[in-house]
Amino acid sequence: MLVVGLAASVSLSETMLVVFGVALVREWLLGRLAPVWPLATSIGAFGVWTLISAAGSAEPVNSLRAASSVLLLATLWVVLHAVGDAVRARWFASVLFGALVVVAALSIIQVTTCGGDRMYGKPAALPRVVASFFGKCERAHGFFSIYMTLAGVLAIVLTLTLPRLRELRHPVAAVAAWVVAAVAFALTSVRGAWLGCGAGVAVVILGVRRQAALVIGVLVMTMALLAMPTVRHRASSMLDMTDPTARERLAMWSAGLTLVREHPVMGIGAGQVKRLYPEYAPAYAVRRHTSHLHNTPLQIAVERGIPGLVLWLWMFAAFFVRSVRIWRGLPVDARADRALVAGCVAGIAAFLVSGLFEYNFGDTEVLLVAISVMALPFVIERERAASAA
Repeated sequence: MLVVGLAASVSLSETMLVVFGVALVREWLLGRLAPVWPLATSIGAFGVWTLISAAGSAEPVNSLRAASSVLLLATLWVVLHAVGDAVRARWFASVLFGALVVVAALSIIQVTTCGGDRMYGKPAALPRVVASFFGKCERAHGFFSIYMTLAGVLAIVLTLTLPRLRELRHPVAAVAAWVVAAVAFALTSVRGAWLGCGAGVAVVILGVRRQAALVIGVLVMTMALLAMPTVRHRASSMLDMTDPTARERLAMWSAGLTLVREHPVMGIGAGQVKRLYPEYAPAYAVRRHTSHLHNTPLQIAVERGIPGLVLWLWMFAAFFVRSVRIWRGLPVDARADRALVAGCVAGIAAFLVSGLFEYNFGDTEVLLVAISVMALPFVIERERAASAA
């Protein structure tokens, strides 16, 4: 159920995380669980600094409330202990991919049947749940409230799955399913996520550079997607500085850099961008109100200061260093485990690059998928350590 929630419902995923967390604490108290805490130092330091920054803000109560979302980082340890071994880790990644393929197929229907009053709103004639899915259908959004969330989740899972395609039980069917998910991803028309996915794919290609078929397949798939008029138009607008969304991001980044210069150490506190942005937005900004700056590192620096940004970078750098070490320590014949770890590294690379154009660290659905993926290499590390003991 957790995997289904990650693919379609934040309420379900959060509920299941609480259930698993309570069950794991019970197992620990009964002496049946020996917990391990990878990345605890970096995650803990980032969490503590987030709370210190929030407490020192102009509105500490509101900021501390917003800062409580840092607790979502504990998802890493919940998933790590809920997924028992490498077999279950691979199963977790495969089921997550399968669930998202179903969502992707429905999202393709969502967009290709779009028209009339459904395009920009929710049709009143349909039941609420159905209207929520089929409404605002100009861009694929699946069961999420907005297309950016679906794009962010797909960017991670597509790159997570790419190096695993040959290791899955039915590789031909897996490739076909991956193509379906890629089409839905293209139909989100989220350019930042496309770039993030491209970075993740580059990581995969570097890791499996001897597989020429993979490189050729990705290139052919990219060209096929670019043949779609809407995709081609969005891709061609990436370098167009007259594009309204590009100009709006430049306005947000300009305001954000000014805030960092004025609050370099403590930042302004979590959740405070919404309060201060109208004052700092440049004259050419069309939107005078926003809660985030469409750039994760900048948002972190604005809210938590430069020390907070350094701690945030440390957290992900520690993940990459340790995951690469795990990958290198796996025997060559452990192809399935090596593919999973490589996919996790690529997926988080996609998440971070996507975050240069969107505050995806603040998108709960995307963050939960990213943190869950980060847990999987440590499942393999724990099993290998236990078998060597």
